[in-house]
Amino acid sequence: MPNLFVITHPEVSVDPGVPITDWGLNATGRRRATVFASGKILSNVTQVWTSCERKAQETGAILAESQKLPVSFHLGLGENDRTATGYLPEDDFEAAADAFFAHPEDSYRGWETAVEAQKRVHQTVTEIIQMHKAGDIAIVTHGAVGTLLWCKLSGRSIDRRYDQPSQGQFWRADISTLKPQSGWISLA
Repeated sequence: MPNLFVITHPEVSVDPGVPITDWGLNATGRRRATVFASGKILSNVTQVWTSCERKAQETGAILAESQKLPVSFHLGLGENDRTATGYLPEDDFEAAADAFFAHPEDSYRGWETAVEAQKRVHQTVTEIIQMHKAGDIAIVTHGAVGTLLWCKLSGRSIDRRYDQPSQGQFWRADISTLKPQSGWISLA
């Protein structure tokens, strides 16, 4: 049975002076992605898709290179739109993420709502799967939208308790049913 792998980028170089969408992987993130890419789990992947954010593109490039595959990009795989606030210090960001998940129909200070982000990422992944011919698919995205997709496909309410425990995680679903076969698992 072919699988869908939903993968989040690992650790990034945080720079408050750079737009969040332009942050790249740091050395730890590159190392973790490389270790994951060298394992057997991706051996049947025939397509790699990523969001258009640099950190996801860099992760996708590492994974695709291990399988000698091209990388495809889709705006719909991007993280929830947080441009209204931009960078937030860690404590402020964690409080914002709590509010985002706790009140999924409400916008936190101009952010895309969790309900809107969930609908967008679900529609995008559905479109990608409908175009897919054979083999496994690897989708590199971000923690919040990966969690929102997991909740949707698992039939669970949006809740942060299902969020990834740290950056650089993945979960797997059967492509034919789209039912997740696991919760978040660390890349390396």
